[in-house]
Amino acid sequence: MNEARVPAETTTFMTDFLRQCGGYGVIDGGLATELERHGADLNDPLWSAKCLVSSPHIVRRVHLDYLDAGANIITTASYQATILGFEAKGFSRDESEELLRKSVEIALEAREIYLERCTKDSWDWTASERSSTRLILVAASVGSYGAYLADGSEYSGKYGDSVTLETLKDFHRRRVQILANAGADLIAFETIPNKLEAQAYAELLDEEGIEIPAWFSFNSKDGINAVSGDSITDCASIADASKQVVAVGINCTPPRYIHGLISLIREVTNKPIVIYPNSGETYDGETKQWLQSDGMTGEDFVSYVSKWKEAGASLFGGCCRTTPNTIQGIAKALSSKAF
Repeated sequence: MNEARVPAETTTFMTDFLRQCGGYGVIDGGLATELERHGADLNDPLWSAKCLVSSPHIVRRVHLDYLDAGANIITTASYQATILGFEAKGFSRDESEELLRKSVEIALEAREIYLERCTKDSWDWTASERSSTRLILVAASVGSYGAYLADGSEYSGKYGDSVTLETLKDFHRRRVQILANAGADLIAFETIPNKLEAQAYAELLDEEGIEIPAWFSFNSKDGINAVSGDSITDCASIADASKQVVAVGINCTPPRYIHGLISLIREVTNKPIVIYPNSGETYDGETKQWLQSDGMTGEDFVSYVSKWKEAGASLFGGCCRTTPNTIQGIAKALSSKAF
């Protein structure tokens, strides 16, 4: 059963969803941070995808924590789940593909548990209130080629001259096909570091057998360009040109840069803008450590939401080092009459 799937053509999928949700959507927050808080050991090239093998119950628990916090879009634990990555750990091709499907199945199970709980608890609600609780999307997460390499290149976009458009398409194709057919409502192409990978995704979405809405979210470290140095407007233009891309935006980027990036993206697209920054800390891909902080509290993070909404964003969440408390704050701020 997939009652939360929004019945719309791809071109209006997200706008219809947003209209039915009051004009905005709330995305979940950091997955790895919460998995570790629940006891998972992610010191592994698979990172959060390791839990698909060792502790799927913790993944489900984290999805539910974010739904309880007010998210109506949850992303699967497949960001760093790749066929080659699983095979390197000794899994067969069939087992690797099944683990990708499992990432979606766990999120769907969490949604169903949450919705059943809401139904039981909503006996005195109005029909419209009960209906609104069913608008929850599952976004299948796809991390970049650099995330698979686990060498920090997802934060630089520097893959070397040997990595071509066809290299990236061949790397992502089967993974995207599996996720597109596993029951998710859309695919979230996340932390895209350069134009080349965005173009690879766009061309894959045009291929036969991959018929699913998607969003593209890029990462930036200067508030003007993607981390590779490619212009954010050039990157967003690639997303705007794809008919299956239903939202464009930014993730895994310090909050202080988001307002300017929204303005730049708005120059080249009228599609909904999705933003889910990190906590403001800086990640060193080589040492695999968070090195510094903007000194922000959760309240400071949430205080940006009104500015982002005024700038044109309509989908809000958090990335690395954000928590259910962050998402709860965002959800409360967006539902406030101040908007």
